[in-house]
Amino acid sequence: LPIHRPPGAVAEAEFLAGCTQCLDCARDCPHDAIRPAGERLGAARGTPVIDAAQAPCYSCVERPCATACEAGVISSQGSGRMGSARVVDHSCLAVAGVGCSACVEQCPVPGAIELARGRPRIDPERCTGCGVCFYVCPAPQKAILLLPLRTRESA
Repeated sequence: LPIHRPPGAVAEAEFLAGCTQCLDCARDCPHDAIRPAGERLGAARGTPVIDAAQAPCYSCVERPCATACEAGVISSQGSGRMGSARVVDHSCLAVAGVGCSACVEQCPVPGAIELARGRPRIDPERCTGCGVCFYVCPAPQKAILLLPLRTRESA
Protein backbone atom coordinates (compact mmCIF):
# COMPACT_ATOMS: atom_id res chain seq x y z
CA LEU A 1 0.00 0.00 0.00
CA PRO A 2 1.66 3.26 -1.08
CA ILE A 3 1.76 5.77 1.76
CA HIS A 4 1.90 9.55 1.39
CA ARG A 5 5.14 10.35 3.23
CA PRO A 6 6.77 13.76 3.85
CA PRO A 7 9.03 15.16 1.12
CA GLY A 8 12.43 13.49 0.99
CA ALA A 9 11.28 10.23 2.62
CA VAL A 10 13.47 7.25 1.79
CA ALA A 11 12.21 3.93 0.39
CA GLU A 12 9.36 2.48 2.47
CA ALA A 13 11.17 -0.56 3.88
CA GLU A 14 14.11 1.64 4.89
CA PHE A 15 11.70 4.24 6.29
CA LEU A 16 9.89 1.70 8.47
CA ALA A 17 13.17 0.18 9.68
CA GLY A 18 14.70 3.55 10.59
CA CYS A 19 11.83 5.76 11.73
CA THR A 20 11.74 6.10 15.51
CA GLN A 21 8.20 7.54 15.49
CA CYS A 22 9.49 10.54 17.44
CA LEU A 23 7.41 12.82 15.16
CA ASP A 24 9.98 15.63 15.43
CA CYS A 25 9.28 16.14 11.73
CA ALA A 26 5.62 16.84 12.57
CA ARG A 27 6.59 19.17 15.40
CA ASP A 28 8.78 21.24 13.06
CA CYS A 29 6.36 21.33 10.12
CA PRO A 30 5.18 24.96 9.91
CA HIS A 31 1.89 23.91 8.30
CA ASP A 32 0.97 20.98 10.58
CA ALA A 33 0.89 18.79 7.49
CA ILE A 34 2.68 15.81 9.02
CA ARG A 35 0.63 13.52 11.24
CA PRO A 36 1.04 10.05 12.71
CA ALA A 37 -0.36 7.28 10.54
CA GLY A 38 -3.52 5.70 11.89
CA GLU A 39 -4.33 2.10 12.75
CA ARG A 40 -5.57 1.31 9.24
CA LEU A 41 -1.99 1.54 7.91
CA GLY A 42 -0.87 -1.48 9.93
CA ALA A 43 2.92 -1.63 10.36
CA ALA A 44 3.17 2.05 9.40
CA ARG A 45 0.96 3.04 12.37
CA GLY A 46 2.48 5.98 14.27
CA THR A 47 4.95 6.91 11.53
CA PRO A 48 4.75 10.33 9.81
CA VAL A 49 2.37 10.73 6.87
CA ILE A 50 0.80 13.55 4.88
CA ASP A 51 -3.01 13.54 4.82
CA ALA A 52 -3.87 16.29 2.35
CA ALA A 53 -7.55 16.16 3.30
CA GLN A 54 -6.57 17.49 6.73
CA ALA A 55 -3.50 19.60 5.84
CA PRO A 56 -1.36 19.50 2.68
CA CYS A 57 2.40 19.87 2.42
CA TYR A 58 3.38 23.35 1.22
CA SER A 59 6.71 22.16 -0.20
CA CYS A 60 8.90 24.31 2.05
CA VAL A 61 12.20 25.02 0.32
CA GLU A 62 14.16 24.61 3.55
CA ARG A 63 12.35 21.35 4.53
CA PRO A 64 12.29 21.72 8.32
CA CYS A 65 10.86 18.19 8.54
CA ALA A 66 14.09 16.80 7.10
CA THR A 67 16.25 18.93 9.39
CA ALA A 68 14.31 17.61 12.39
CA CYS A 69 14.68 13.96 11.36
CA GLU A 70 17.62 12.63 13.37
CA ALA A 71 16.98 9.11 12.10
CA GLY A 72 17.76 10.29 8.56
CA VAL A 73 14.68 8.74 6.94
CA ILE A 74 13.57 12.16 5.66
CA SER A 75 16.21 13.92 3.57
CA SER A 76 16.54 17.51 2.42
CA GLN A 77 18.20 16.24 -0.76
CA GLY A 78 16.40 15.36 -3.97
CA SER A 79 13.25 16.60 -5.63
CA GLY A 80 10.92 16.38 -2.65
CA ARG A 81 8.37 14.47 -4.72
CA MET A 82 5.75 12.78 -2.59
CA GLY A 83 3.38 11.68 -5.30
CA SER A 84 1.37 13.01 -8.19
CA ALA A 85 -1.95 14.70 -8.80
CA ARG A 86 -4.45 14.26 -11.62
CA VAL A 87 -7.51 16.31 -12.53
CA VAL A 88 -10.79 14.38 -12.48
CA ASP A 89 -12.58 16.11 -15.33
CA HIS A 90 -16.12 15.02 -14.47
CA SER A 91 -15.80 16.62 -10.99
CA CYS A 92 -13.88 19.77 -11.98
CA LEU A 93 -15.78 23.04 -11.76
CA ALA A 94 -13.50 24.67 -14.35
CA VAL A 95 -14.18 21.89 -16.84
CA ALA A 96 -17.91 22.42 -16.18
CA GLY A 97 -17.44 26.08 -17.14
CA VAL A 98 -17.78 27.56 -13.64
CA GLY A 99 -14.47 29.42 -13.93
CA CYS A 100 -12.68 27.94 -10.92
CA SER A 101 -8.90 28.28 -10.68
CA ALA A 102 -8.31 27.58 -6.97
CA CYS A 103 -5.81 24.78 -7.62
CA VAL A 104 -3.75 26.92 -10.00
CA GLU A 105 -3.77 29.94 -7.70
CA GLN A 106 -2.77 28.02 -4.56
CA CYS A 107 -0.18 25.57 -5.91
CA PRO A 108 3.17 26.24 -4.17
CA VAL A 109 5.21 24.70 -7.02
CA PRO A 110 5.74 27.14 -9.93
CA GLY A 111 4.39 25.73 -13.17
CA ALA A 112 3.02 22.52 -11.70
CA ILE A 113 -0.57 23.48 -12.59
CA GLU A 114 -1.72 25.92 -15.23
CA LEU A 115 -4.94 26.76 -16.97
CA ALA A 116 -5.11 25.63 -20.57
CA ARG A 117 -8.27 26.75 -22.34
CA GLY A 118 -9.96 27.32 -19.00
CA ARG A 119 -9.09 23.87 -17.66
CA PRO A 120 -6.43 22.99 -15.09
CA ARG A 121 -3.56 21.00 -16.50
CA ILE A 122 -0.99 19.36 -14.21
CA ASP A 123 2.60 19.02 -15.38
CA PRO A 124 3.65 15.57 -14.09
CA GLU A 125 7.34 16.57 -14.25
CA ARG A 126 6.82 19.51 -11.89
CA CYS A 127 4.06 18.23 -9.62
CA THR A 128 5.41 17.06 -6.26
CA GLY A 129 2.16 15.53 -5.02
CA CYS A 130 2.04 17.98 -2.10
CA GLY A 131 -1.76 17.91 -1.99
CA VAL A 132 -2.44 21.65 -1.93
CA CYS A 133 -4.57 21.40 -5.08
CA PHE A 134 -6.60 18.61 -3.48
CA TYR A 135 -7.00 20.53 -0.23
CA VAL A 136 -8.21 23.78 -1.85
CA CYS A 137 -10.47 22.19 -4.46
CA PRO A 138 -13.99 23.57 -3.81
CA ALA A 139 -15.81 20.99 -5.93
CA PRO A 140 -18.47 18.96 -4.07
CA GLN A 141 -16.49 15.85 -5.03
CA LYS A 142 -12.78 16.72 -5.07
CA ALA A 143 -11.65 17.12 -8.66
CA ILE A 144 -8.09 16.13 -7.83
CA LEU A 145 -6.89 12.57 -7.51
CA LEU A 146 -3.82 12.57 -5.29
CA LEU A 147 -1.57 9.53 -5.48
CA PRO A 148 1.48 8.87 -3.27
CA LEU A 149 4.68 7.64 -4.90
CA ARG A 150 4.71 3.88 -5.34
CA THR A 151 8.46 3.73 -4.81
CA ARG A 152 10.98 6.12 -3.28
CA GLU A 153 14.76 6.16 -3.46
CA SER A 154 16.96 4.72 -0.74
CA ALA A 155 19.24 6.97 1.27
